[in-house]
Amino acid sequence: MLYIGIDLGTSAVKLLLMDGAGQIKKIVSKEYPIYFPHPGWSEQKPEDWFTGTMDGLKELLDGCAKDQVAGISFGGQMHGLVILDQNDQVIRPALLWNDGRTWEECDYLNNVIGKEKLSEYTANIAFTGFTAPKILWIKNKEPEHFARIVKIMLPKDYIAYRLTGVHCTDVSDASGMLLFDVKNRCWSKEMCEICGVRGEQLAKVYESYECVGTVLPEIADELGISHTVRVAAGAGDNAAAAVGTGTVGDGMCNISLGTSGTIFIASEKFGVDRHNALHAFAHADGHYHLMGCMLSAASCNKWWMDGILQTSDYAKEQEMIGKLGDNHVYFLPYLMGERSPHNDPNARGTFIGLTMDTSRADMTQAVLEGVAFALRDSLEVAKSLGIQIGRTKICGGGAKSPLWRKIIANVLNLKVDMIESEEGPALGGAMLAAVACGEYESVEEAAHKIVKITGTVEPEPELVAKYEARYQVFRQIYPVCKPLFALMK
Repeated sequence: MLYIGIDLGTSAVKLLLMDGAGQIKKIVSKEYPIYFPHPGWSEQKPEDWFTGTMDGLKELLDGCAKDQVAGISFGGQMHGLVILDQNDQVIRPALLWNDGRTWEECDYLNNVIGKEKLSEYTANIAFTGFTAPKILWIKNKEPEHFARIVKIMLPKDYIAYRLTGVHCTDVSDASGMLLFDVKNRCWSKEMCEICGVRGEQLAKVYESYECVGTVLPEIADELGISHTVRVAAGAGDNAAAAVGTGTVGDGMCNISLGTSGTIFIASEKFGVDRHNALHAFAHADGHYHLMGCMLSAASCNKWWMDGILQTSDYAKEQEMIGKLGDNHVYFLPYLMGERSPHNDPNARGTFIGLTMDTSRADMTQAVLEGVAFALRDSLEVAKSLGIQIGRTKICGGGAKSPLWRKIIANVLNLKVDMIESEEGPALGGAMLAAVACGEYESVEEAAHKIVKITGTVEPEPELVAKYEARYQVFRQIYPVCKPLFALMK
C-alpha cells in the first residue's frame, strides 16, 4: 500500500509518497506567499495552503497506482491561528508562528496571570509565537473578528478539516497553543477561561497516529483515490520530524541544524524544568518530549560566511581550522535573540576573547562551537530532570559538515548518528498514516523498521575534556552580558 505525508511548511507544502516498506517513491513541493502587513507581523492565507496541497496531491499521484493509496497524514508549522465563522469561512489571514505582534499579551500572561500558573495549567509559559497570545490579540485588537469565531484551528488541522470535514487536532501540535494541559493530554479549562475560549470552539484531540476519518467523497473523486483512504491526525513539524528521524522511545534525541536549531528529546514520562527553559510537549509516539529551540543555528554560519567573509565556499573555510578544543575565541549565537534556554529577545550575537593573533579560522571555529555550546545549554536542562542521553541523531543543512558534527559530538559528549533520509516532517507524516492504517503496530515499530543510520561520530575522550573546560567558560558569558543586552534595545 501507499501512504502520503503532507508537510505544511512556512514557505511551501511538501508532499511525500511512501510505500509500506518505507521506501520514498516521489516528492512534490508547492510554494505559496507569506505576507508582512506590518513590521514584525507574519500572515498567510489558509486557502493558499489548501490550493497548494490539492495541486501537490494531484502531481504526486500522477502516474502512480492510485488504488493503492491507503492513508494520509501531516506534519505542519506549529502555533499558527486559523479562525472560522459559522459558515466555515476563514475570518482573517492566519497569524503565523513567527509573528511577533503579541508581546503585550505575552507580558499579560507571564506577568499578570503568572508563569507559575501557566506552567501548572499547560506545562509551558507564553511566547509571542504561541497560539493563546494570538487569540488574546484578536480579542483585544479585532473584537469584531473575535465575536465571529466558531472554530479555532492550527494550520495543518485546517487542511485535515478540508480533506475530511472533521474538526481535529493532535496532542503534539495542541501542546504548542498554550491552551493544552500537556500532562493530562486535554484542553485546559483554566487557560480557555483566561483567553475567553469556549470548549466547542476547540477541536477534538487525537493521538498523532489515530485515524480521524476518511477523505470526503468529493475530494477522493477529484484526486482519483478510494473513498476509504484514512486520514490520521498527524503532528506538529518538530514531532513529525522526530518520527521521520526515528526519535521515538525514552531518551532518544535528535539535533536539527537548520536556520534555527533544535534539540528534541523523547521521554516516556512527563517532566517540566523549574524555569520552563525547555518546551514540554506531548510527543507523536503517545508519550512526551522536551525541546530546546535556539533561534539562530546554521543561520549563524551563513551570516558569518555570506555576510561577513563574503564567501560561498564553506568547506574551504572549515579546512583552515586547526586543532579543535584549543580556540581562545568564543561566540554567543544569539543573532535574533534567544529562546531556549534563556528566553531573552534582547540577547545578541557576541564575539569575546579576540587578541592580535586571532585569525579568520579562529572566528569561523568559534561560530561553529558557539552553536554547539548553546545546544548543550538545553541538553544540560534535560539532564537536570534525570533524563539519560547517550547518543543523538542529527539532521538539517548544518549537519552536512563533518567538522560541525565532530564538534557537536565532543561538546555534548554524545554519539552522533547520521540518517539515510532527511525528509523529516513529510516522512514522519507518511509513517503516522501507515500506523493509522495498521501497516505497523506502533510509531516505535515504524521508526525501527524504516529509519536507517548511515554512520556515527564517536566522541573522543581527550577532546571531550578540552571542550568541557571551554563550555564551563562559555556558560558564564551570557549572564555577564545580559544586563548590557537590555541596554541595546
